[in-house]
Amino acid sequence: MPKSLFQEIVMTVMMVFVMVYAMICYNMSLAMGGLSNAVFAGAFKELIIMGPIAFILDFFIVGHIAKMITFKLFNPKEDKLIFIVLGISICSIWFMCPLMSAAATILFKGGLLQKEFVAKWLQTTAFNYPMATFWQLLFAGPIVRRIFALIFPNK
Repeated sequence: MPKSLFQEIVMTVMMVFVMVYAMICYNMSLAMGGLSNAVFAGAFKELIIMGPIAFILDFFIVGHIAKMITFKLFNPKEDKLIFIVLGISICSIWFMCPLMSAAATILFKGGLLQKEFVAKWLQTTAFNYPMATFWQLLFAGPIVRRIFALIFPNK
């Protein structure tokens, strides 16, 4: 777990890259009717837009809320680390998924002023929750935390 502001920034950048890139690939695949090689390259174009949005939301808002909720439920000095990690991860998904789905709906699915905005946003959020949860808990979270631990060994 990050111990300084610099480490927090590095962890957030790494997690944003892995999560946002994967979710863009997923959403592009849904829109195209399946995964293709073009998705992987095309996702980088959207990552340039969605990455900074995710970083700002996570670093300045959602990360603090996720930790606040988790630390109300679990005590880091008494409870196992896995409960803290899972609590923060699940709370982050809980808030980031609808926020990032709203951003994607506004930027790539017709905009905020369209007649069907709420319906498209809700559908996008509903499609994204299972994938975001799966990806975060079983791939992105463990891989990013492992790489982070290699960069910043706990002394």
